[in-house]
Amino acid sequence: MENYRKSAHCTYDIKYHLVWITKYRKPVITGQIALRTRELIRIICQSNEVEILAGHVGSDHIHLLVSVPPHLSASKLVQYIKGNTSRKLQMEYKELNKQFWGQHLWARGYFVASSGNVTDEIIKEYIKNQDLQERSNSDNFEIGER
Repeated sequence: MENYRKSAHCTYDIKYHLVWITKYRKPVITGQIALRTRELIRIICQSNEVEILAGHVGSDHIHLLVSVPPHLSASKLVQYIKGNTSRKLQMEYKELNKQFWGQHLWARGYFVASSGNVTDEIIKEYIKNQDLQERSNSDNFEIGER
């Protein structure tokens, strides 16, 4: 319960591991650009109520472990981060424009995996033991008898 976050009508613990790379895997996120990238990601996450639990800015990729509110999907968060950082970094660092034509700093796509304290097996066991009534053995989406 200590890691749970709360909103007005919800208690949650949703964590994502996110990874994305620069276009052509070019190692351009270094020095001042790396510092600015980290700063921009922090600002975007803060404005969307996303807590950064861990992060790494590599020269050609970004790793984040974030705690996200339930109203924000992983795809929307990545869209916000990649879109805003690409636009602002290319406006502020003109040397990036020479390497990335067409306003695309990041490659298409990303990796996402959910993370949590409970394994799939524990959740399945919890659901299975909800109502210890007569059940059909062939179905794993059961209706409890009242």
